[in-house]
This record gives sequence, structure tokens and C-alpha cells, in this order.
Amino acid sequence: MHNLDLILTLAGGLIAALALGLITNRLGLSPIVGYLLAGVLVGPHTPGVEVNQGLADQLAEVGVILLMFGVGLQFHFKELLAVKRIAVPGAVVQSLVATALGAGVMHLFGWTWSAGIIFGLAISVASTVVLMRVLVDHHELHTPTGHIAVGWLVVEDIFTVFVLVILPALFGDGAKEGGGLWLSLGMAIFKIGALIAFTFLVGGWVIPRLLGYIAKTGSRELFTLGVLAVALGIAVGSATLFGVSMALGAFLAGMVVGRSEFSLRAATDALPMRDAFAVLFFVSVGMLVDFRVLLQSPGMVLATLAIVLIGKPAAALCLVMFMKYPFRVALSVSVALAQIGEFSFILATMGRQLKILPEGASNIIVAAAIVSITINPLLYSLVDPVEAWVRRQPWLARFVRSQAPAEATAAPTPHSRARYRAVIVGYGPVGQTITRLMRDNDIEPTVVELNLETVQQLRVEGVRAVYGDASHPETLKEAGVAEAAVLILSSSSVRAGRELVREARQLNPKVQVLARTAYLRERPELRAAGADEVFAGEGEVGLAMTEHILRGFGATAEQIDRESERIRDEFFAKPAKSTSATGPSGPA
Repeated sequence: MHNLDLILTLAGGLIAALALGLITNRLGLSPIVGYLLAGVLVGPHTPGVEVNQGLADQLAEVGVILLMFGVGLQFHFKELLAVKRIAVPGAVVQSLVATALGAGVMHLFGWTWSAGIIFGLAISVASTVVLMRVLVDHHELHTPTGHIAVGWLVVEDIFTVFVLVILPALFGDGAKEGGGLWLSLGMAIFKIGALIAFTFLVGGWVIPRLLGYIAKTGSRELFTLGVLAVALGIAVGSATLFGVSMALGAFLAGMVVGRSEFSLRAATDALPMRDAFAVLFFVSVGMLVDFRVLLQSPGMVLATLAIVLIGKPAAALCLVMFMKYPFRVALSVSVALAQIGEFSFILATMGRQLKILPEGASNIIVAAAIVSITINPLLYSLVDPVEAWVRRQPWLARFVRSQAPAEATAAPTPHSRARYRAVIVGYGPVGQTITRLMRDNDIEPTVVELNLETVQQLRVEGVRAVYGDASHPETLKEAGVAEAAVLILSSSSVRAGRELVREARQLNPKVQVLARTAYLRERPELRAAGADEVFAGEGEVGLAMTEHILRGFGATAEQIDRESERIRDEFFAKPAKSTSATGPSGPA
């Protein structure tokens, strides 16, 4: 029966999440809304199919570990340092304002100050998933707004990780013993320091070598298993050996892997598993929703929404303008942060486990999350109209100019130093020749390769190289396809060539795509996917052999050219209409 419960929980939760995630995505909303609604649908408080909430919570724990591993994997100190002047004070001040508002409002509703503070901390953290989607959808990720918002969220994430670690020391069983609070807190800080030192000193030496050994096997399955083993192993070890949260261990493991040359491949190959378990985490949170409790406390829900949609953005807007950034940047950042998400649920879950938050707190947070995540993209689309309206009001325009007189005060978006950029997938003989040709003609090449030793050697030679599978969108983004003039698939054994071309077209509709394939029959499929030109090994060999035979028979250069052109037209006849965004180019 237990096995049946497990299968029912997995199947019921994932099927409901898929169905409602598709619906919400179709409506232009974040899929997280669908996942939360799926939890409501299969939860114990809704008629119909009911899954095992205990099992769902256990599976969700894995989701939390992998979520935190992903945060650590994508955390880069350089990105934070670039916007530290605004991101650090902004995140700290906004978190304090939201926490104070949440604590004060909930105290008025009869909660303890401890419960109010934890509740305020939970609603002070924005969703990384929602923020990134909004920025990408509005083409703002690589702008001053995107840089500030992402850096701001990184600081919030670090602060949240610290809170997750400190809470058990403050409110756990050891802290409840008389006079043991400061001792527990001191021991917790000592254990955290020991874990950090062990992870970065020992793990920083062992983990890259372990993953390097696994990568050399050439097995994707073993590499994925290795990354998951590192994430879960360090998470469990941090709890059993150091007595700190598994979330912190997973975060540190992600940071160690992220500092190695395996960060991109870990993100593309192993973290899809994270997404599946993260979905179950959102489903498990949605299962906590009890509409009867919500109906009994509508004032708490409205007060929470007011803090999330008005209090937090107002604090961010004032702070960014105080730092002399342009009004549009301040408005965009404040609106992008006007939502709550995954870390809010994690904090609320811990608060409930430590018996600090009342049972109804999760209902309020989930309801506020669903509403704020749903309307956040709609609010962001109003940024430009609101800015234009403010500019038309004389007194408001004067005030805005007095706060941020120079639009150039925002950090400029970095531009590539090279005039032309090319991305070359594969570094066999063809890829080597093309790379040398590019460098000789002042074109900056970026090589995407799955052979770790090749990537390391290219970097030593000063060639930009990305270690990863080019069939993954994240690898193409890292390689710079979005800014490249040409993408060259130099390997005839590139897996999922059609999907690779389609993903490249999504990232950069104007990029010229040249593909190599082994067989002539594959040319139409690659051209239909969006390749500008496809060079087939069969045709090139046939053409070369024909020219060699004719030359041996004493044919003139004109005869060889004429016959070669006839065979070229026969082998490489172009379709009547190209589906590529830029049209065919290059030799036929």
C-alpha cells in the first residue's frame, strides 16, 4: 500500500501540476501559479483525488535541497560586486522594511512578535523564477535594471540562507532550555564556519577532481548522477556531521561546483531533476491551503498583499531613487520585486516545523504568492506607461529630475569588444580549421565542446571555450549565441542538431547558421529547422572524387568546373523556400 501511495503521490502531483502549469502558462502567467493550484486540487481540503501529504512533504525536501544547490551553482560574487553599491543596501533595507511591516501588522491581529517576524521575513523575499521570467520576457535581463534586480535578489537569497541556518539555533529544542540561547547560537555559528571551511577547502579540492574523472568517462548518466550525489551527499553530511541545515550544505555544494569548470554542464545536465522535485515542493505547499481558514481571515490576506504589492515596492523605489538612479530603473526594479515565491514557502515551512508560525500562516502566504505571482507580469508591463505619465506631470517630472538628474548614472550595459563573434560547436579537424580561420581574420570565436581536456587547452591558448552540451539552451546562451553573427555546427555527430538550430533561432533570429551533417538525406530537416546552409559529408566526398577522376582522365579545367557545378546542383539543390530567419547565404 505504501508503494501505491508513493506512485499515486508522484503521478497525481505531477499530472495535476503539468495540466494546470500548461493552463497558467497559456494564460501568460508563471507556471508556479499552476503548481500551487495543483497542490490545492490534490490536497486534503479539496474534494476529489487526494495524495499522501506526508510523502509529498518528504519528496519536497529533496526539491528544497536541489533548489538551494541551484542557487549556489548560479551565484557569482563578480555579478554581485558589480552592483554592490545598490544591491546590498537595497536588499537589506527592503527586507527590514517588509519584516517590520509584517511583524507589526500580524501583531495587531494577535500573533506573537516571533511569529510576526518570521512571517515578515517570509514575505520579504521575491521569487527568482518569477523575476527572471519577467526580465527575460521584457528583454531587460542584460540591462541596468536586470543587473540591479538580479544582484538584489542574490543578496536576498544569501540573507535567507543565513536565516534558515540561524532559526533552528534560536527556536529549536536546544534554545528552549534555560540560558542556552546564546550557547546554541554560538555553537551554530561555529558549526557553520566549520562546514564552510570544510566544504571549500576539502570539497573545493575533491569535487572538481571527482567530476573531472566522471566527465572523462563520456557518460551523461554518470555525470548527472555524480552532480546529484554531490548535492545530496553534502546536504545530508551537513546535517548529520555538522548539525546545520541541509539547505546550507546544498547551497555551499552548489557554490563549489559553480566555481569549477563544470558549472554550466551541471546546470544543463543535472538540474532538470531539480525542476521536477521543485514542482513537487510547490505542489506540497499548495496542499496546505484551506479555504475555510482564508475565509475566516480575509483581513490578514489583504494586509499581506498590501505589504507585498505596495510596501516592498515603495521601499525599493525610494531607495533606488535615493541612490541617484534613473526613475525608470527604480520603477522597474521595484515592480519586479513586488512578489513572493519559493524562499517564502521554505521559510514558512521551517517556521511551521519549529512551531513558531500558526497553522493558518501558510494559507495566507500561499494566497499572497498566487496573487502576486499572477499579476506581477501585468504590473511590469505598466512600467513604461507609468513612467511616461510621470514625465507629463510637471511637478512630478521636476521631482524625478532632482532625484536622478542624469540618465547615465546607471551602469552601462557591457558590450562585446569584438566587432564580429562566431560560435563553433565541436573542435574536430573541421572545427580547428574554422577556429584558426576566424582568429586570423579578427573574428572572435567561441568553441562549445564536451571534451574537458580540449576546453582546458583552448583556454590556455586564449580561445574562449565553453564546456557543455550545445543542445541545451543554457549552453548556447553561455557561448554568446544571442550576440553572435554566425553559428557553425562543425561536427557531423552533433546530437539533436535540429533542436540545436531551433534553440539558436529562438535566442538570435538573425544569426547565420552553417551546419555539417554526414548524410544528404539530413539536409532538408536541418534547413527546415532554420539552418542557412548545410554541408553533407556524402556530397562533398562525391564531389571531390568526381573532380579527381576527371582530372585523371585529362579533362580541362572548364570541363571539371562544369561537371562539378552539375553535381553540386544535383547534390545540394536548395529548397524552393528557405525557412531560416535570414535566408540562405554562403556557398551553395
